Amino acid sequence: QLQLVESGGGLVQPGGSLRLSCAGSRFTFSNYAMSWSRQAPGKERELVACITSTGSSANYADSVKGRFTISRDNPKNTVYLQMSSLKPDDRGIYYCAARYTCSGAVRSWGQGTQVTVSS
Repeated sequence: QLQLVESGGGLVQPGGSLRLSCAGSRFTFSNYAMSWSRQAPGKERELVACITSTGSSANYADSVKGRFTISRDNPKNTVYLQMSSLKPDDRGIYYCAARYTCSGAVRSWGQGTQVTVSS
């Protein structure tokens, strides 16, 4: 069964940075697009960033463009989300997902990692 495990969340001050990681196993990682989504309390889950299976292309939500960078290391079966200039509105549980394509359905979700942005 496909497995995704996120790490790297935590508490950070506004303006700070964090790097999230998501390690995949039990599937052919390089065959899937990978994405990060987040869910704040009382809000719907929103797609933050997605990267194609080869890493050749990525897209971002307008709210994070210029501040977040998604990348992947296929030999390590890992996708990253580098977050900088963090704002309180960036708080939430961040989930990685394996997707058939960036515009397609999610194959599987990770369990999530909590990000809190607060002074």
